Amino acid sequence: MPGNDGGEAARPFVPVRIGLMTVSDTRTPETDKSGDILAERIVAAGHVLRARCIVIDDQAEITTQLMAWIDDEEIDAVIATGGTGLTGRDVTPEAFEAVFEKAIPGFGELFRWLSYQKIGTSTIQSRATAGVTDGTYLFALPGSPGACKDAWDGILKEQLDSRHRPCNFVELMPRLREHLAPRGG
Repeated sequence: MPGNDGGEAARPFVPVRIGLMTVSDTRTPETDKSGDILAERIVAAGHVLRARCIVIDDQAEITTQLMAWIDDEEIDAVIATGGTGLTGRDVTPEAFEAVFEKAIPGFGELFRWLSYQKIGTSTIQSRATAGVTDGTYLFALPGSPGACKDAWDGILKEQLDSRHRPCNFVELMPRLREHLAPRGG
C-alpha cells in the first residue's frame, strides 16, 4: 500500500462518490475523451461515478452545475475537465473559485509541477485549481487527455484513497462541514 509505514493497522477503503463535469463548447458524449479517461479511472479505483455531464464554457452554467452537485448529499467530490486555459471562453477557474469556501492551492501547484516534468514551461498556461465547499471537494483540471491522466495518476488517485498515508482527502471528509449547521436542521 502506498505510504504505509507498517506501524499502523490497515485503513479500510472508502469509495468516494464523484460528479464528473466536462466543460466544453464542442465536446459531445461521443467525443469526450478526457471525460472517458477520468470516468474509467474513477471506477477502476473503486469509486462511484454518481453523475456525469457536459457543460458549455459559461461561468453561470458551470456555477449552477457545481451548486447542484454541492447540494447533493450523494456527491462527495466534483472533478471537472476543460476550460482552465487562458482564452476568453476559459472560465472554469473563475466559476470554481467563486464558490470555494476554502481553496486548496497546493493542488494547482503540484499539478503544474507534475506537468512541467512532461511538457516543460507550457504548463504555465494551466490554471488547474481545487477547493472545498459545503463538505464537497472541487477539482478543475485541464481538458487534455494527458493532463487528466497526470492529475488523476499523480494526485487524485492517492488523495481520494482512504488508505493512503500519511494523509489523504478522504479522512478529512467527516470534518469538512463542522463549521456549518447540520443539513436539514
